[in-house]
Amino acid sequence: MGALEIINFYLVPGIVIGSIYALGAVGITLVFSILRYAHLAHGDLATLGAFLALGAVTLGGVSPYVALPVAMVLTAAAAVMIDKAFYAYLRERPKIVTVMASLGVALMVRAIVQVVWGVDSETYTRGIVRPDVWFGIRLRDRELITIFAMIGLVLALHVFLQQSKWGKAMRAMSDNPDLALLSGVDNKKVVMLTWIIVGGLCAAAGVFLGLNYELKAMMGWTMLLPMFAAAILGGVGRVEGAVLGGLIVGIAEEMSTLFLPTEYKAATAFAILLLMLLVRPTGLLKGKVL
Repeated sequence: MGALEIINFYLVPGIVIGSIYALGAVGITLVFSILRYAHLAHGDLATLGAFLALGAVTLGGVSPYVALPVAMVLTAAAAVMIDKAFYAYLRERPKIVTVMASLGVALMVRAIVQVVWGVDSETYTRGIVRPDVWFGIRLRDRELITIFAMIGLVLALHVFLQQSKWGKAMRAMSDNPDLALLSGVDNKKVVMLTWIIVGGLCAAAGVFLGLNYELKAMMGWTMLLPMFAAAILGGVGRVEGAVLGGLIVGIAEEMSTLFLPTEYKAATAFAILLLMLLVRPTGLLKGKVL
């Protein structure tokens, strides 16, 4: 197998799926760094966002790219409502209680998706999309849009966290919630803002996964482990680490099919997760210790 075949059939798909994992991993790292627990409903929120976009495509007759911001807004609103309904009253309880509650939320969200849209596979568009060839590298428009959208969203989030008043409040709460409260930071508003951002990123991850593959009710649950592996690999609490981790996990999964059956791609993410927890729990960029 030549270099171009490896790039076209393994490296490019790895970067694309890695970009999707990166979007999800950024949300996971925000929840963990600010709210201090692992959110197991993260993947199913991504599924909800993907199917909300499908609803906009079906009912409104718009393209998936027009439906994306609609899905991001609706999923952000759903994330805030879920927090107020299921997580807020557990805020002072041990975090493991909230983790288990998030598992229940994941099952409920998935059940809603299955009741409304069914369990069959869906797609945003019909027909075959032929890739363009750039110096022998085959790229589809949706793959390029996925990669550039991930870069744009992450850069916008980075600027927001570094430059805006509320971004600095989120970073302060991540470093020390009690000190942030004493400094005048409204923790309740920070929590709500966190869920708005997390919900939007979940929707983006789900929509781009559906664009490049297909929509299934279990799609979010399937990508949950790789997203967690990406967040831990890069360093929990580090946005840039989540992006790096997502790309590494995505490329490693696709490259593993050179030697292993495709059914074992998930095992690659699991192996990376275990190895990082054993060797360097803070991740590549020295995030928070789990």
